[in-house]
Amino acid sequence: MALFGLLSGKNTEADMTTGSTVRHLVSFAVPLLVGNIFQQLYNTVDTWVVGNYASNQAFSAVGSVTPIINLLIGFFMGLSSGAGVVISQYYGAKRNEKVSQAVHTSVAVTLLMGVVFTFLGIAMIPFMLKLNKTPDSVLPQSTTYLTIYFAGVIGLMVYNMGAGILRAVGDSTRPFYFLVVSAVINIVLDLVFVIVFEMGVAGVAYATIIAQGVSAVLVVITLMRTSGVVNLELKKLRIHTDVMKKILAVGLPAGLQMAITAFSNVFVQSYVNAFGENYMSGWTAYHKIDQFLFLPMQSLSLASTTFVGQNLGVNKVERARKGADTALGIAAVFTAVMIVPIVIYAPWFVRFFNSRQEVVEIGALLLRYITPFYILCSVNQIYSGALRGAGNSRVPMVTMLLSFVVFRQVYLFAVSRITDSFVAIAMGYPAGWLLNSLLVFICYKKADFSKTRLIEDGK
Repeated sequence: MALFGLLSGKNTEADMTTGSTVRHLVSFAVPLLVGNIFQQLYNTVDTWVVGNYASNQAFSAVGSVTPIINLLIGFFMGLSSGAGVVISQYYGAKRNEKVSQAVHTSVAVTLLMGVVFTFLGIAMIPFMLKLNKTPDSVLPQSTTYLTIYFAGVIGLMVYNMGAGILRAVGDSTRPFYFLVVSAVINIVLDLVFVIVFEMGVAGVAYATIIAQGVSAVLVVITLMRTSGVVNLELKKLRIHTDVMKKILAVGLPAGLQMAITAFSNVFVQSYVNAFGENYMSGWTAYHKIDQFLFLPMQSLSLASTTFVGQNLGVNKVERARKGADTALGIAAVFTAVMIVPIVIYAPWFVRFFNSRQEVVEIGALLLRYITPFYILCSVNQIYSGALRGAGNSRVPMVTMLLSFVVFRQVYLFAVSRITDSFVAIAMGYPAGWLLNSLLVFICYKKADFSKTRLIEDGK
């Protein structure tokens, strides 16, 4: 009954242009944070199950394909962020008709891209695994996982676009509950498919796409039944070119940045894969924990994007900046608190995913060397989110490509020829974070928010 209540037409939108800045950011970010935790459980549970109930090869296979998945999904997520910014600015400006046009344009584009990405994703698997230097011992299982994943990728895309639409008008609660439902389904199916039916990586892949499909259905039903301005009517699905241009102005640079960064990470993974299965597994375990460490700042970054977007929709420039600065302070404190137990209990966290002693030692080493630098990421995550909320996604794109693609690849190329130290290779990540944070901070301080507003009166 509670789930049917969430699907009801009750209006849960939030106007962030008035009231307490801290209250709006926290009330938006907390359900988003918890929801993101459950979303991370998709792949985390996959790796935990195969790491404990399948084989080390299966564990490496599931964990090492993330950069390949993010190559396509990252592009779409960037594009969907453009839709969220446009909707939030129109919503702040009380332009309800334009909000509706943006909603229907976004959903129509998502459905078209879902079909394209399904076939494109499956077609690119052999090439990407070869580029990734995937070891022969892991190759068959990586291929199986990716094929099933991309076959059901449209569920993930529909959910994320639908959730982004709801968040753009201040509703981060219902997307959170839908993630909880789908995460529980994913966990149960993981255990059934792998332990009971012994399906290995195919089992966790099927569990993931079924769970993602459920979350997609829930968010679509919610949009169709809501009484708010983001109500979805299937007969109105079409691409409004004027709105689409505004979405692309923000979403295309963000999507290209995420896709190119993911492509660069394929090469990073190839450096890791060259060290062998144990290092691949240690790197996989580290990244599972890494993804959770990023969640508070990523949630507050999205809160900052929505807050800035809505306030610039009514030309409240100073309030928009205050929101971004407040979000940074909260993110920095949360991240600093999380770093301490991770460093102290690093072996325990790695052992949760894979108990093999060699893997535990490698993963713990990575956590203790890299984790203290996560405080830097709060700066680039929050201020990049604020710039996107203002309609300026070019600066985050350029700074991240310079830091995470150009600089990181030059670093890895040079270091790999100077030393064979795995830690030295891994430190390319915090080096890139430092450079990116400096660049984003400078650009944010110099940005004129009054000139980056996407919408104009009457348009």
